Amino acid sequence: MKISRILKTIFLTEFITGLFLAVRESLKPKKTLNYPFEKGKISPRFRGEHALRRYPNGEERCIACKLCEAVCPAQAITIESTERDDGSRKTTRYDIDMLKCIYCGLCEESCPVDAIVQGPNFEFATHTREELYYNKEKLLDNGDKWESILAANIKADKPYR
Repeated sequence: MKISRILKTIFLTEFITGLFLAVRESLKPKKTLNYPFEKGKISPRFRGEHALRRYPNGEERCIACKLCEAVCPAQAITIESTERDDGSRKTTRYDIDMLKCIYCGLCEESCPVDAIVQGPNFEFATHTREELYYNKEKLLDNGDKWESILAANIKADKPYR
């Protein structure tokens, strides 16, 4: 008799404690986001879609040093260059095969002039594989499109480089 009464008391105590926890949790603000309409914060170090940046005067930053091509473990980057009139190099072809890319960020780390960067865009799904072969024009368009965010991310990440 006494054992069943003790068990009932323990069960009732645990039930009330569980009920209190459930009510308390239901009153807290929700942690989920309604994704397509609400988006969470992205770290300045996030590695998303690639972009080629320009200097403020509109000139391309890439100096065709080919360090990014050499350091890419997936061999996803192809660069061809020519010499300018003043003796410096410029890229004539800068291609990235996004199907091969493993988003390691080594291309971004190796670039001495911050020309190639990985931007904040992670929504670049396509209908065909051909759309994931990025050429120089596509990369420059991405850079122009995201320049303000890219510059802010690079500035925020400066102390850690």
